[in-house]
Order: sequence, then structure tokens, then C-alpha cells
Amino acid sequence: MARFATMGRPANVYCPMRNLIRSHSISLVALHVFERVAATGSFTSTAHELQMAVSSVSRHVTALETALGQRLLFRHTRAVSLTEAGKRYYRDVREVLERLDLATESIVNPDAQPSGLLHLNGPVAFGRRHITPLLTEFQRAYPAIEAELTLTDAFIDPVQEGVDITFRVGPLVDSSLVARKLAEMRFIVCAAPAYLREHGIPQCPEQLLEHNCLVYKGPRGQQRWYFHRHGELAPGEAFQPYEVRGNLGGNDAESLLVAALAGQGIVLFPTWLVSDELKSGALVPLLSEWDGAVEPQPQAIHVIYPENRLRSPKVGVFLDYLFARVGAPPYWDEWHRR
Repeated sequence: MARFATMGRPANVYCPMRNLIRSHSISLVALHVFERVAATGSFTSTAHELQMAVSSVSRHVTALETALGQRLLFRHTRAVSLTEAGKRYYRDVREVLERLDLATESIVNPDAQPSGLLHLNGPVAFGRRHITPLLTEFQRAYPAIEAELTLTDAFIDPVQEGVDITFRVGPLVDSSLVARKLAEMRFIVCAAPAYLREHGIPQCPEQLLEHNCLVYKGPRGQQRWYFHRHGELAPGEAFQPYEVRGNLGGNDAESLLVAALAGQGIVLFPTWLVSDELKSGALVPLLSEWDGAVEPQPQAIHVIYPENRLRSPKVGVFLDYLFARVGAPPYWDEWHRR
């Protein structure tokens, strides 16, 4: 992996990227242009962002490919995509440029307020209900920080997409990224008062099999509902699954929530999604003696980020603000204190 020389590295150590730059075969402008094309997937978008002509963007990328002797991009009619060599080079170039930005910022503005563009990513429902309101408050406190928030339920590669901080709801996969737990996931079985008046109140998970349960269906198929009597799980012990059924399922949790509020059935959702409805009484919590889940083991909400992002003041202050604002336990688990 290519790196710029660090303080203390012997001057005669071979560094391909440094030597190419010194020989003027590669310019930092070309590296920056390539990084933007790779991130946006478009010559036109890059030209607009950098206020350059599209032809200039193309010339910089072509010159970079010529100097490297490698094709970095596949050119298509409507977009461009990275070759395998381009993917590897993009990861290294992005890291180099970020280090340069951080070094420049620390020298030029050592006492300045955090500023710059903060890239965030998270799941759709969690983003709408929690990230966006928190981000709005944060930017009032730090007006020099701009933000770009991308919401998607698909897992992305934060390094490939150039994201500073990613919110992950549910299990984590092995990664070289840093992960910090924001909050434990607490699930609640609930229904509208109108549904309970008509169909009765289940007293145990087995009785849910007799009710109309509105079940989320995600990329891995229809969710199963899991329960365990309230309290700590014994080491190695898992929640027990229950095959609930209903007349409505779907891949959008907020749509199922709307149906539950209309009295159509029972849902099992995380408290971060239904805390307002529970607090207002629009939904009634059920099975208070049981812990629910949609995976055999407990889950959590994490924030993940490349380790080098912590050197950026904008990332550091956002993480400090986020954890202080969410609290422990998280504010969305305070619905029962009404």
C-alpha cells in the first residue's frame, strides 16, 4: 500500500508515489481529480464540483493512467467505474489526500473552529428519526461544518464511498474499521389500542401465533421473532424463535408501523423506531415479562469509521456531540417515563 514518507523515514527509502510526484509524472491535482471521479462515478459531476471543464477532468485522469501504465477507469456512456487496479489505487490515494488535508489544516488553522464537509451514512428509518434531527442541532453548534447525509438500508463500503461516519443497526461484520457501540438495541412488541380491543391482549409469545403480526421482510428474507424471559441471558444461551404470521409484510418498517397505528396488527420493533408512539399511547407495549429480538443474539447500534478519521476535528466533535446527546441509556428508551 502506498504511503507518503513520514518524519524519520530515511531519505533513500523507495516510495513509488513520492518518486512519481517528484518526477512530475503525477500531479496532486490529477490525484484529486481521479479521487473525485472515482467517488462520484462521473466526469461531469466532478467537473461541476471542481469547477473545471469536463475535458480537463478527462485529461488529468488520462495523464494519471499514462504515468502509472494502468487503466484505472472503465468509461461507459452514462458513467464510469473502477477497474480492479483503480479500486486499489483509489483506496490509497484517498488516504493520502486525507492525510494531506489534515496536515494542512493543523498547520494553517491550528486554533480554528472545526470546519469542512462531513460525510455520514445510515439506515433510512434510523436516519430520518434520529440522525437528521441530531445533525440539525449539531450544525447549529458548529455552523462551519457542512454535512452530506446518505440514507440506505444496503451496507456500503465506507472507505470506497468516502464516508466519514457510518451508522450500523444490527450485527457487525468483520472489518478493519473502528466500531463504537452507540446503544444496545431494545425491541418492543406493541399494537394500537383499537387492535387490542378487538382481538385481545397476548400474554406470552405462544399466543402471538393466534394474532395478526406485521412482519418486516429484508434482504435476508422474512424476519423471525425471538423471545426470552426478561433478564440476563445465560452465557451461550440464545433467544427462542417463534414463526409468527400476518396478512401484511414488507421491506419498509415505517409502512408497517403506519399499518400498526391503524389497528391492523402487532409489530415487534426497536424502541428507537416506536418510542414516540409508545410515549403518546398510540401504541401499547405488550409482553412486558419478555425480551424480544429479531436475531438469536442481542444486537446493538454502532458507529463505524476509518481510524484515521479521528484525526479530523470535524469527526471528533461530531462523535463527542453524538454520544453526549444520545446518552446511556439512549434517550429513545425513556418512553416509559411518562
